[in-house]
Amino acid sequence: MTQNNPVINVSVTFRHTHSTEALTTYATEKLVHCLTKYIHNTADVHVILSVEKRDHTAEVIVHAKPYELTGKSTTEDLYSSIDKVVDTILAQLRKQKGRHLDQIHQAPELEPLP
Repeated sequence: MTQNNPVINVSVTFRHTHSTEALTTYATEKLVHCLTKYIHNTADVHVILSVEKRDHTAEVIVHAKPYELTGKSTTEDLYSSIDKVVDTILAQLRKQKGRHLDQIHQAPELEPLP
């Protein structure tokens, strides 16, 4: 049985900072690695990395068929912001997957006997 690999399209936007290949690659690889565990079809992911004074912010928006997720994290380093926002997205995925599985495996309601 062959399993199709999910197609995860990641776009990275930089605001108020110069784009670097290292940050783009880091964010893309981190998200693709984590999302392939939960998403089994096509997903569009938008990463926004911004710097304002000492605040380095990473924001992630995920559009996949059963999931619509957003996360935002601000630290003093873009790499740690990316790590934190990925953890946030993973927590949301686990929670929504649990809810989705509960709905699928929920026992049907029995009608009372007369």
